[in-house]
Amino acid sequence: MTWRGALIGCGFFARNHMHGWQDAEGADIVAVCDIDRGRAETFARDFGATPFTDAQEMLTAIRPDFVDVATTVETHRPLVELALASGALTICQKPFAASWPDALAMVEAADRAGRPLLVHENFRWQHAFRLVRAEIEAGAIGRPSFARLSFRHGFDVYANQPYLAEVEDFGLMDMGLHLFDLARFLMGDVASVACHTQRLNPRIRGEDAFTALLGHTDGGVSGIDCSFFAKTTPDPFPETIARIDGPEGTIEVGVGCRIRVHTRDGVREIDGDPPVPAWGTRPWHFVQDSVAAFEAHVVDVLDGRAEPQPSGRHNLETLAITLACYRSAARRETVDLAGFIAAGCPR
Repeated sequence: MTWRGALIGCGFFARNHMHGWQDAEGADIVAVCDIDRGRAETFARDFGATPFTDAQEMLTAIRPDFVDVATTVETHRPLVELALASGALTICQKPFAASWPDALAMVEAADRAGRPLLVHENFRWQHAFRLVRAEIEAGAIGRPSFARLSFRHGFDVYANQPYLAEVEDFGLMDMGLHLFDLARFLMGDVASVACHTQRLNPRIRGEDAFTALLGHTDGGVSGIDCSFFAKTTPDPFPETIARIDGPEGTIEVGVGCRIRVHTRDGVREIDGDPPVPAWGTRPWHFVQDSVAAFEAHVVDVLDGRAEPQPSGRHNLETLAITLACYRSAARRETVDLAGFIAAGCPR
């Protein structure tokens, strides 16, 4: 069976979504929608779909099995609720929501509709980190007690997405969500949050660097640091450097997705660099590969072979961590995450 899908939002990164869907066996994007008619028509021509400029009109005409919402955050709630109400499995690009009430409303809409809601968090679907997770599950280093995730670069992300320079909540909402979801994927759920933010680039509005300390519910700790203004040659963008320690050893993920597993028996090296997709290019290829992997997972969900990873409900904690980081940075305090969520995640 081939599931019929629709894409809403024909922006810069959505082109990766479309290529990934073309690679996903069992899925076919039959319609695309963007308020900019020219962009919708370009995507439709390039990928063999029907163009629309009105989401409701498209959903009524096409009745898709799934909808991929790849727009900016302020439009997520109305479009996600619209897609769910149409009966479609719905995928929402991160950031899932800018506020806790909007995130809860979308999760509740999925519950009412009885349809799956997934969040496009593709870092957990990167090939290298799937391999790391497999090593952890196999007991290679024992139960992890510490992780460090570092995403530091000076790549001009504003060239292709100029709106990012005007976003008030930038670094944490753009990259923090990815890194926090990855920390949960590797280390489990979070109990406490402490964070310091910086604005290093004077030409942008929001924070472009942060350092966060996450206390996990099982006693583990994750240190997460990010900068969009780091000067390194060659620039490692868009790679995440990682280290995970356990009582039996350490796993490192270095530049080039090289994985080193240190145990009492010595060091094993694993190549975590995926092949470049036919439509991809270095250094974007491992991100592009993760998009395709996530979308193949969506087909598994549609076929009933897998549970959503991550679901909208699961992503609530990731959003709460991010909002707690803003509160921690503003007040210079450690935030108890359960109490913060119970209070409605006040900033």
